[in-house]
Amino acid sequence: MKLNPILASLMFIGPLFGQSERLVKEVRHELVMLPYYGVFDNLAYRVDGDRVTLFGQVVKPTLKSDAENVVKRIEGVSHVQNEIEVLPLSPNDDRLRTRVYRAIYSKAPLQRYSMMAVPPIHIIIKNGNVTLVGVVANEGDKNIANIAANGVSGVFSVKNELQVEK
Repeated sequence: MKLNPILASLMFIGPLFGQSERLVKEVRHELVMLPYYGVFDNLAYRVDGDRVTLFGQVVKPTLKSDAENVVKRIEGVSHVQNEIEVLPLSPNDDRLRTRVYRAIYSKAPLQRYSMMAVPPIHIIIKNGNVTLVGVVANEGDKNIANIAANGVSGVFSVKNELQVEK
């Protein structure tokens, strides 16, 4: 299954056909508009006819349920399967989120991304392991983010899943 970037780290998974194209746009819009969706969350989805499957990782359990609820209310959606993972509570991971965010967005070439409403480099941290997801403008930005995250003390590993715009 191929991943296609929609906006920042919000990903759509799967092909587009007729009515599904409208649903893809509406689901994307509703998820992006969630008030607590931020740089430490990763949302993805798949539309199969009138069925929507949600994927990703979130810091707050309310975001998982909010995402499901807004998608359920979209006209034409008959079923929502919510496979969003709520990341475990961890003071250490919270500290690492702040440190990794500062390390990445303090780099001059990456500062332009921090000015966006939802910065496109999303930082997912689970048990000290960092995953970078989202979309950047070029390979250099992808590498700078990876190097910055790897340089943070306390990070066990960094998985760089950033995609480069085409």
